[in-house]
Amino acid sequence: MKPEVAKIVESELKQFASDLNLSESQKTQLKTALEGARQKIDEVLEKHPDLSKPEASSKLSELRGSLRERVVKFLTPEQLTKWDAKMAKAKTFLGQNIKS
Repeated sequence: MKPEVAKIVESELKQFASDLNLSESQKTQLKTALEGARQKIDEVLEKHPDLSKPEASSKLSELRGSLRERVVKFLTPEQLTKWDAKMAKAKTFLGQNIKS
């Protein structure tokens, strides 16, 4: 993973860890999930460098959905509620602008 990408993932992880009060195990699982999501974002951008803004937003929404499927497996119901609220308010997702 590129250093700038690792920095984005670490920043997101720290924010979520604090906001959701994650255990060490959850932090590890979330880091893996965030890295995977960021890798998929990079792949989409690489394969489709001239995506229109609506297409890019659609792809990012799909990736957020697949990330949610992963986090639902290790977050508590309370943490998942907070996760969903944060995702609904997000203006960026792993360094990429999205529509809210």
